[in-house]
Amino acid sequence: MPTVVLLDSSLSMTRPVSVEGSEEFQRKNLAVHGMTMLFEHMATNYRLEFTSLVAFSSLWELLVPFSRDYNTLQEALNNLEDYDKTCLEAALQGVSNVVQQEWGTSCPCQVVLVTDGALGIGRGSLRHSLQTVKQRVDDKKFPLPFPFPSKLYVMCIANAEELQATDSMDNLEQLINLNGGEGQIYTMEGPLCLKSVQSMFGKLIDQAYSPFHAVLRCGNLTSDVQVFPRPEPVTIDEEVDPIPKTVQTEGDEIGTGATDDTEEETSTNQMAGKSPNFCVLLHGSLKVEGMVALVQLGPDWFGMLYSQADSKKKSNLMMSLFDPGSEPLPWLGRMSQLGPASDAAENPYGEDDSKSPFPIQPKHKRSYAQNVTVWIKASGLQTDVQKILRNAKKLPEKTQTFYKELNRLRKAALAFGFWELLKSVAELLERECTLLPDSAHPDAAFQLSHAAQQLKLASSGDSKYAAFEQNITPMLTDFSGGGGADRI
Repeated sequence: MPTVVLLDSSLSMTRPVSVEGSEEFQRKNLAVHGMTMLFEHMATNYRLEFTSLVAFSSLWELLVPFSRDYNTLQEALNNLEDYDKTCLEAALQGVSNVVQQEWGTSCPCQVVLVTDGALGIGRGSLRHSLQTVKQRVDDKKFPLPFPFPSKLYVMCIANAEELQATDSMDNLEQLINLNGGEGQIYTMEGPLCLKSVQSMFGKLIDQAYSPFHAVLRCGNLTSDVQVFPRPEPVTIDEEVDPIPKTVQTEGDEIGTGATDDTEEETSTNQMAGKSPNFCVLLHGSLKVEGMVALVQLGPDWFGMLYSQADSKKKSNLMMSLFDPGSEPLPWLGRMSQLGPASDAAENPYGEDDSKSPFPIQPKHKRSYAQNVTVWIKASGLQTDVQKILRNAKKLPEKTQTFYKELNRLRKAALAFGFWELLKSVAELLERECTLLPDSAHPDAAFQLSHAAQQLKLASSGDSKYAAFEQNITPMLTDFSGGGGADRI
């Protein structure tokens, strides 16, 4: 899980604080001290994770792109310059851009905002941004919630009393709420000093960056492992009194299976040494054989281990967590019933591996397991439209097929309320009509114009023409031959 550190470099961060027995410190110095503590901890315990450093005032600047080199991060921190006023909205938009360019919108990310709680004045201040959140147009929306899964941690180089004297605390809490409530605000306790900032960043480390130590067990073989990032508790919504499920510190490997493609979710760093290590053996075996290993994380909670290449020379042992339950993968059946094929009364794969017991067929036919049209990706919709256009070019020979595909798309569009699709396909058919060659059968032009007109009527939403059960039928013409529609 990558981390973006967003550091306030406005003039308010240069305000002095008195530290006994030493020269005068600025709030920026306390922030740098706390971040140095965080970077040192991550360099020791989170070596595989990527971290980026962004500074902001009225503008934002990417000081260090995502990197595992904490010396570079520390050097950029030490060379930080002072700028002008605070404009947090632009900085949050910058964080969103940086993360999406590097990781897309599916990778979870942690954002650590380090500020003194002075959130600017006038236009561009956080107060002004939050007051205008609901008046925004789509192209100027507030950057929160982030378009990727995230947690926002706000580290205030100020104590709670100072923030509550103004509306800064309320604004920061509203910031967390806009991000879906994912995150937390940390303030310094007592006077502003090195000890207080160490305590505050220590709480962040305990909350978000503490290593998860566990034992991986398979029969008599065991291995100590660390899991990065720390697995989050999972709450099942269907339960009457839901209790968050947590990953146990002892995981049991329960079997292996072949794999073609897997997704990275959490990374595991084995504690390798000179002595034989089961985790290293397992990682190497899964990598060479292209297999996955099922692992039990707790009562009725399972996952899988597999090798994921980080580069041509480096790979990590990965762990993906399934949804809690005894049957997280319906096609695989109940996990507790899995076992070696040799224990079965007869070989479930046949004598020559010509059959497979998977996928397990459901006992009851699902209502959605019918031949219906679904468009999960744009490519699926494009394929259906192209199929109609291909048949349109072969009219009247393909009249029946043309109307069959047209009605299938029409029903799906009506079911989804996708009126614009019907209108767009109608325009495509009208265009095809104008492009017909002189040698085309006269019936083709009639059928295309008729189909386009019926789609336009359906796109109006009028119940007379947009009935789901109604089908568009071929237009009856006086032309014959060429496999056109029969007169009814």
